[in-house]
Amino acid sequence: MDQIFISDLLAHGIIGVNDWERKTPQDILINVILFTDLHSAGNSDDIQDSVNYRTVAKKILSHVETVQRYSVEALATDLARLCLEDPAVHKVQVRVEKPGAVRYSRSVGVEIEREKGDFT
Repeated sequence: MDQIFISDLLAHGIIGVNDWERKTPQDILINVILFTDLHSAGNSDDIQDSVNYRTVAKKILSHVETVQRYSVEALATDLARLCLEDPAVHKVQVRVEKPGAVRYSRSVGVEIEREKGDFT
């Protein structure tokens, strides 16, 4: 399966369980791999035959900036579901990180993999 990736997409949103996390948007780092078939797009050179990664990135940013999740697990699941709404995406890997959330670490987070059938 071919892959389209979005690396280190920086969003700002409310995430976490502490009172201060519920008041102030934080940096949230997102990485996504979309599994799809790129044969047609490679042959036609037409974006209509592919998954538009700019559209996917905009949807991700919009969601992160408006939803207020308590856990990175829930946010990652939201984003996986959103990516799989595109009919051409068969599977997705989503990594959500909170930079600086744990002292002495660069980042903490989760990485999940979901397929279309996981959300029926």
